[in-house]
Amino acid sequence: MLDNINSINKVKILVVEDDNDINNMLTNLVRRNGYEAIQAYSGTEAALHLKSTEFNLVLLDIMIPGMDGKELLTRIRKTMDMPVIVISARIDKTDKIEMLNMGADDYITKPFDIDELSARINSNLRRYSKDNSMASESRNSLSFKDITLNKETKEVLVNGNGVNLTAREFIILELFLSNPKKVFSKANLFESVWGEEYMGDDNTVNVHMSNLRGKLQKCNKEEEYIETIWGMGYKLKP
Repeated sequence: MLDNINSINKVKILVVEDDNDINNMLTNLVRRNGYEAIQAYSGTEAALHLKSTEFNLVLLDIMIPGMDGKELLTRIRKTMDMPVIVISARIDKTDKIEMLNMGADDYITKPFDIDELSARINSNLRRYSKDNSMASESRNSLSFKDITLNKETKEVLVNGNGVNLTAREFIILELFLSNPKKVFSKANLFESVWGEEYMGDDNTVNVHMSNLRGKLQKCNKEEEYIETIWGMGYKLKP
């Protein structure tokens, strides 16, 4: 069982197998590992479940009624990236290669060893969880030179050192890092950060920009991060 997946968001596995005995055996295996199992006995039924429920993994037989496993896999891969383990009686190498090329993450033949299948389920879930975590971290992180800003934790690192920014300083830095080539006028900054119409109050913006620059440069005196474009505003310095 995966220890690093939040128990509140229980792992859901879709079991797609038309043979009732095998489906029940797979479902029991999934539940013994501590995961939630949803059973489907045809490709059409599986497609309906996939529309209404977010799954972490799919166990998929190829020879199923309605929509066969190949068509279902093709549909899954158009919009979803969860692991798909094909479980099939087809032992020919070409079948295995075809399914893997179509987007299956693993292929195991019947009859299969319960312990091996259990290990493969856990392995694929670990990989999927790690990939999702890295993708989420990437989406929440902005960087420029030696600055790293985390939008979720509100942490800022400069040259490896933590920087304590005020809420508005953080928003200003996030604006710059999100638009590294843009020149921000004082009006742009004021209206974006304070959410009010700019009435020519240069002092408010000047003070916050000066404080932000000072905090960044304190961590790396050799680097200049934000430059003034005279008559226009501010931008990140390449």
